[in-house]
Amino acid sequence: MPVTAELAQADGSGRSSATERAYAALRDLAMTYRLPPGQGLNEVALARQINVSRTPLREAMNRLVSEGLLVAHWGKGFSARKLDVNEVFELYETRLALESAIVELACERATAEGLDGLDAYLDDSVGVQEAAPIDRLVELDEGFHERVAALAANSELKRLLRNVNARIHFFRWVDMHGRRDKTQREHRALVAAIRAKDKATAGSVLRAHITRRLEEIVEVVREGYGRLYMGEGPGAAALVAQSSEEVK
Repeated sequence: MPVTAELAQADGSGRSSATERAYAALRDLAMTYRLPPGQGLNEVALARQINVSRTPLREAMNRLVSEGLLVAHWGKGFSARKLDVNEVFELYETRLALESAIVELACERATAEGLDGLDAYLDDSVGVQEAAPIDRLVELDEGFHERVAALAANSELKRLLRNVNARIHFFRWVDMHGRRDKTQREHRALVAAIRAKDKATAGSVLRAHITRRLEEIVEVVREGYGRLYMGEGPGAAALVAQSSEEVK
């Protein structure tokens, strides 16, 4: 029986929707390391957990491989990425370079309306108590930096920043404890410098805000390991893994 255009379109839409649902769910699991580092992924269990078939699941997994959130192994399926000190350090260097370009453009392009909106966002986020869940505090921090990227009026830079943020999300979660007051002051200073179109000050504030030395990254990764295996990671939930062995 021939497939009509309407049925084909409906089938394609349904598959696209399932792929997007699988992508969103897997991305969240990968960002928060609820997929145990280095372990092979059980596609049958994941498909059941997300309630999708294997085809959209595979499409979502391949997309996450291209974004650096999962690892593909020829003939062996997929695994969660490992906690790698050098990778995290390089991601922080990348974030610094990327956000430096963003802030420079924001100093040139930010509108008064956009800056007022960013000030209002900060006012609202200040009202969120230090005792709030760390997930929420990290979300607010990422939201601030993505709103600064919006001021730069460059959608590609914003897309790249979103990818880097996803790959260091877990480490920001670990690093957030006890730093919120300092973070908020730096955010205020950055907005003030952008409003004044002062590129030098904005760049200086940003570097102080983001820069992490290698020894600091080592400590964050070490603490991250401890928290994961004590079941204290962000959004702690049942972990989906093929086995306790790392994929070779």
